[in-house]
Amino acid sequence: MSSLSTPSDSTNQRHDKRANQNGALAGKVAIVTGASRGIGRATAHLFAREGAAVVLASRNGDALASHVHEIEAQGGRTLAIVTDVADEVSVQALFTQTAEAFGPVDILVNSAGAVARVPFAEMATATWDTVLGVNLRGTFLCCREAFRAMIPHGGGVIINLSSLSGVRGVEKFPGLSAYNTSKFGVAGLSEILAVEGRPHNIRVIAVSPGAVDTEMLREAAPHLKADMTPDELARILLFLAGPDARPLGGTNLEIFSNG
Repeated sequence: MSSLSTPSDSTNQRHDKRANQNGALAGKVAIVTGASRGIGRATAHLFAREGAAVVLASRNGDALASHVHEIEAQGGRTLAIVTDVADEVSVQALFTQTAEAFGPVDILVNSAGAVARVPFAEMATATWDTVLGVNLRGTFLCCREAFRAMIPHGGGVIINLSSLSGVRGVEKFPGLSAYNTSKFGVAGLSEILAVEGRPHNIRVIAVSPGAVDTEMLREAAPHLKADMTPDELARILLFLAGPDARPLGGTNLEIFSNG
């Protein structure tokens, strides 16, 4: 695990002058996992434009470096940290480096995801472990570190990306047993964390979108037509991260197609 970009004092001063001081997230510190592509990338860019200091986490260092340059060119404050969310030490280092660079985290968006399309009878244990490791274990590890940072800091917001694949009664597709199971787990974890977080002013929300136009959708269910872009979902996450969504703690926001 390594940091790709550490803001110097002069860089921070430059960003302070150019950052959106009137944005919806001005003064906030946000960590976005899975920030190298798709929903995570769109969310990180939007949060930065809205004034947050954003830490981009992913295993893809090259992609993160490119996104950092884009955000900085627009005057945003950002830091890229190569992170394996399924690894406990890597996640702990992510939060430590975030605090050192920007201060305690206020917002966590768990967007890192993995999928495997394999008939259940042919499912290798290693494949099952990889998908649940990223999607569920990774969410657990990041949420736990966020709790440990947010409790003494006075609270915060955690948004966990689940899926309609993890919602009872919604159509399921063959070959996605590991993915579906992991997303049910994310929704359940979010529900109990909302209960445990409430006394500490930690608001936890699960978001379960349908078909979002991402590489993961094309890999998992290429027959589905996307009815939402990552940018559209990012704008929903921006609202959920802000103060106007305060009553929605504990919600699992299920987003169905309007088509």
